[in-house]
Amino acid sequence: MTPTLADGDRLLVSYRRAVRRGDLVVARLADGTVAVKRAAERRTTRDGSPAWWLLSDNADEGVDSRHRGPVADRDVIAVTVARLWPHPRRL
Repeated sequence: MTPTLADGDRLLVSYRRAVRRGDLVVARLADGTVAVKRAAERRTTRDGSPAWWLLSDNADEGVDSRHRGPVADRDVIAVTVARLWPHPRRL
């Protein structure tokens, strides 16, 4: 699958919007990297905390929950609303 975003895209995000399945989210991965990933489904962490299973749109590129495990709700920072530049559109 082709990536939805490219390096240098400018995004409008919401820090208040509830995450829904299929949303593009900004999240902090286990190694501290902040990345934009797709929220695929609800899961739990090893300690039982609510979490999201996050996937890359292009499975051959990038690191996601297949490599790092579920991402706790507290580490899902924001939901992307739109791409502002270079080609504006709602996501």
